[in-house]
Amino acid sequence: MESWTYRIPLIPNDAVTYILLYVPAAELLAVHRLVCRQWKEIIDGPTLWKKKCQWEGFIPKTIRRSPKSWKVFYVLSSLKRNLIRNPSAEENLDGWKIISNGGDKWRIEDLPGDHGTPHPEEHVNKYFVTSFGKCEKEQIIDLNAEGYCSELLDNINPAIVVTDWYAARRDCGSKYNILVQLLSGSLEVLHEFCPKTVVIEQWSDACWRKMTHTFKNYGHGVRYVRFNHAGQDTQLWKGWYGIRVTNSSVVVEPETLT
Repeated sequence: MESWTYRIPLIPNDAVTYILLYVPAAELLAVHRLVCRQWKEIIDGPTLWKKKCQWEGFIPKTIRRSPKSWKVFYVLSSLKRNLIRNPSAEENLDGWKIISNGGDKWRIEDLPGDHGTPHPEEHVNKYFVTSFGKCEKEQIIDLNAEGYCSELLDNINPAIVVTDWYAARRDCGSKYNILVQLLSGSLEVLHEFCPKTVVIEQWSDACWRKMTHTFKNYGHGVRYVRFNHAGQDTQLWKGWYGIRVTNSSVVVEPETLT
């Protein structure tokens, strides 16, 4: 009896690419890439990921160059968000670990506040305010738990952009500190941003100012980010006359294409 073998014809690459557009990135990389050689080549190539970027609106209208890897660009774009919980005091002090609660302790107030000014970003409605004793709080962000795998962090070193907004009252002097650290899996400090204390004199303009820093080329081993800020008033007035902070952010950024 004659034996024969039936070969299933390959589905055209364009058709497979269209189908895979609907599959989440994590499944593409962990499961579908192992189905067959054709699927592996498509998932490892740039076309599928560029189409996913186009489909989900990740490519700016004024693009000047292509990213080094469309796959990495897509993954970072899809994960991009503020990793700070409760950055603008909308949930009281939830998400923050209180390190110091001096004077009359941390308090939440509505913008613009007494002797204050509106925040430049309209969606910000509240702020944290310090007192006459040192007030300090922080968050430690687990990058792996937020979706950033160790291989991505170690091999790509995507930019980690840190931002904080601070302001003083017009009628009282205050001081402000920020400390941001990149930590290893054992919480060892690998890199840090620790600028000098900002001192604002009495009768300032009370305008909101932005403190920002970008970590790049930080090498292997980064697994956590510690975000810490602190302050107090400089005249030891009872109540809440110290530095005001809000709209803090830690964002892992994809490449800039513009």
